[in-house]
Amino acid sequence: MDIDRFMLTLQPKIAAIRRDLHAHPELAFGEWRTADLVAAHLQGLGIETRRGLAGTGVIGKLRRGANERAIGLRADMDALPLDELNGFAHRSQHPGCMHACGHDGHTAMLLGAAEALAAGAVDFDGSVYFIFQPAEEHEGGGRLMVEQGLFEQYPMQAVYGLHNWPGLPVGQLAVRSGPVMAGTDRFDITVSGRGGHAAMPHQAADTVVAGAALVQALQTLVSRNSDPLEPTVLSVTRFHAGHADNVLPEEAQLGGTVRSFSPAQQALMEEGMGRICAGVAAAYGVGVRLDYRRGYPPTVNSAAEAALCREAAAAVFGAGNVRDDLRPSMGAEDFAYLLEQRPGCYVWLGNGPGDAGCLLHSPHYDFNDGIIDLGIRYWLRLVERALPAG
Repeated sequence: MDIDRFMLTLQPKIAAIRRDLHAHPELAFGEWRTADLVAAHLQGLGIETRRGLAGTGVIGKLRRGANERAIGLRADMDALPLDELNGFAHRSQHPGCMHACGHDGHTAMLLGAAEALAAGAVDFDGSVYFIFQPAEEHEGGGRLMVEQGLFEQYPMQAVYGLHNWPGLPVGQLAVRSGPVMAGTDRFDITVSGRGGHAAMPHQAADTVVAGAALVQALQTLVSRNSDPLEPTVLSVTRFHAGHADNVLPEEAQLGGTVRSFSPAQQALMEEGMGRICAGVAAAYGVGVRLDYRRGYPPTVNSAAEAALCREAAAAVFGAGNVRDDLRPSMGAEDFAYLLEQRPGCYVWLGNGPGDAGCLLHSPHYDFNDGIIDLGIRYWLRLVERALPAG
């Protein structure tokens, strides 16, 4: 098949699908219209299609040849709870909901790859699973897919993901082995004391002073307890206490996030926060309750699969445009749950400049339709190399 000629027809078709998805965003586990569109498209290509995993998830299977080897290609489908501030024709029609992270583009590109593979764009021997995942944004749809039997029902030896990346030039792709996205944990701390008059602090157990001490002391977990070569962020992002100028409040509430790149570091931070909370409670005569919640684990690429992705990317972008010098991101990604179960690789596809606020999670963001062709071609070359024919 002449891929260049085929893509001249496919690219505008997929761009139209992408814009339709952008105009009709849906939040986590509510991607029913999106799932309907995805399933109908796959079925129209003659691809075996199943629904229902993690509620709105859709899985397509395309098999060629006799090889039992299989790989998974994953795209996320959900949008963000955000009011869109763009004025173009395909802006969101749903107030308070917007595709501000490019999941519309990821879904559309994977549909395009499925169509090209079904049409015989490249030869391969084995099975490709097209994984359309719900609820990537905070809700852990990837974890739920794994828990509900993704890899038992759809046996595969490796799994691959892709995300657009504003600030990375169009025509470039970034790939690295090892950690690429951080694990993200959340915490809430409740400080309970004895309220009193602000003019008579000796009669109270001051929750504000204890809370302020906590904010300062928690930072030492990164600066003094953590290996300087282990990137870690601990941010207290909320501190609520009191309502009047002359009243020392009975309670203060703090909360925030911890970002790191290894389970060992997550455990170190959780244990250390518990120790500091107990120490502040004793020092200030207050009660301190810590609620530490493990979130997405770190996204860690396996070396062999990252090397395969570099080869596939070099065939599309040229070796000089395959970047391995981008630092890992402190953002989080629930593709990590899939990579805990199978080797694989998660890459960043250049989306162009992030000018005028056009960055991920911005109300001005829009996926760049000019990279659809590149994303589809990358998937094709990856399948070709992961499942070589003959």
